[in-house]
Amino acid sequence: MFTERLVQRPKTIMELYHMLPEGTLAEVINGSLFMSPSPNTRHQRILGKLYLRIAEFVEQNDLGEVFFAPYDIYLDETTNVVEPDLVFISKSKLSAIKPNGFHGVPDLIIEILSPGNSGHDTKTKKDLYERFGVSEYWIVDPESNTATGFSLSEKSYIEIGSFTGLIKSQLLTNQFGF
Repeated sequence: MFTERLVQRPKTIMELYHMLPEGTLAEVINGSLFMSPSPNTRHQRILGKLYLRIAEFVEQNDLGEVFFAPYDIYLDETTNVVEPDLVFISKSKLSAIKPNGFHGVPDLIIEILSPGNSGHDTKTKKDLYERFGVSEYWIVDPESNTATGFSLSEKSYIEIGSFTGLIKSQLLTNQFGF
């Protein structure tokens, strides 16, 4: 339970974000604060499987590092901090990992839809990731057991395809089942 007293009002949305208790599921997108409930069981099972498989592959091939939510990704320092379900950061960008999260644009992001948030991940966050230049973005739908991937080409996402129970990453040149 958060019992700390608010001594001073926050002046910016990022100040407010940094005042939230650790573990609060919140993001700042285009200067607006978004909060969400804890993910459901199916969501967590998919996340666990994907993390284990992708992290093992990344480690075996010495490609970088993989993180899972909640983990802060500061796309910029003033208006955009997100907590993707899964994120891959290549070796060339590891120096941007700080004690409070990653400051920069990750190489690959995976979001797993939760009931009631599909528009947030399929439109708002997809547009945000495209604008910031995330190389590969995957949206997993637990209801249909499908994953739809997007690859950045000339500053726009091109659909890689939709697959049942599988992510076929062009960036990692491998596929990962869930």
